[in-house]
Amino acid sequence: MKRAAPPNLLFASPAAETCARLAPGELFDLVYLDPPYAAGGTRTARTRPGEARAKDKKRGVPAYDDSRDLAALCAMLETTLVAIKKRLAPHATLVIHLDHRAVHDAKRLSDEIFGRGAFLGEVIWVPGNGARGRGLAVTHQTLLFYARRPSDRSKTRFSTEDPLLREPYANTSLSMHFTHKDDDGRLFRERTIGKKTYRYYADQGRRMGSVWMDIPAMSANTPLLAEGTGYPTQKPLKLLERIIVATTKEGDTVADLMCGSGTTLVAATRRGRRFIGGDQSALAITTTERRLREEGIGFERGE
Repeated sequence: MKRAAPPNLLFASPAAETCARLAPGELFDLVYLDPPYAAGGTRTARTRPGEARAKDKKRGVPAYDDSRDLAALCAMLETTLVAIKKRLAPHATLVIHLDHRAVHDAKRLSDEIFGRGAFLGEVIWVPGNGARGRGLAVTHQTLLFYARRPSDRSKTRFSTEDPLLREPYANTSLSMHFTHKDDDGRLFRERTIGKKTYRYYADQGRRMGSVWMDIPAMSANTPLLAEGTGYPTQKPLKLLERIIVATTKEGDTVADLMCGSGTTLVAATRRGRRFIGGDQSALAITTTERRLREEGIGFERGE
């Protein structure tokens, strides 16, 4: 008799507490963590016309507190990351999403918890918005990728075969190098490295690098598009889908323990993965539950 798949779970609790409440043996294949950025203030959500996604309590409904200073944020992250480490499968990947205000401190902290050798690399995401006034305009955010420990690096997965991890070749490269056609009329080039010959197809595109500029944040932030929920700092579905298909396979368990508006949970389901979500913000849980029901995604509330 075929064993039933475990249910999707949603917890209304802080990340470390969510880890503690899970059943023994419950492991994550991917954890995406999008914590507060130490940006200051209380972030508000747009729940009706006239309100705004801002850090002014008078302009919207309070969503979460981002008033911790850097030391307090790192203390919270340390507790969270220690709890998450115990729940990571040997092949799992952890992705920590921050900006310039805290990412360097989080990198140092994560090196201490997981081991410097567990650091897999980073992705620079360019949302395409943000102030560009006087001085140096910081227009990117950083995603840190970690294995469970240094000895697990070789077990982690990062596949670039999905179209979401591909980008078109430059026109110059196409005209100079892709000069052959196969029997189906597909343009290709071949390169011999050592004694092995590799074939690359023009229509497959090249593998994405570590700077992602093709996913605008506005797809998730504007009320003009259906994807937007009005929740502050909501990330685009395409961004989470890309992370998920790169680091997991169908049937894996994807965790987002600071899930905000539930983007990771929706992206995981669309890609055939199970999810475990959580957040300590009441508005985040309400927003996520509504979004999951609108998508027709089944889940259970964690006990």
